[in-house]
Amino acid sequence: MAEERKSAKEKLMTVLKIILGLVLVGAGVWAIVCWRCDVLALIRGSIGIIIVLAGIICFAIAKE
Repeated sequence: MAEERKSAKEKLMTVLKIILGLVLVGAGVWAIVCWRCDVLALIRGSIGIIIVLAGIICFAIAKE
């Protein structure tokens, strides 16, 4: 039963990982909001390559 319980150090590491994850998600959202025009330009610029890759995947699936 003692092996099934997490030690205090493992619990602390889990909490720190969750906090770090929340901070990184918040920083990512903040960056997207601040640079939304650039993010939209990046998305518009990558639509073509995504469509090409989707077509190649369809050809690969149809070949089988």
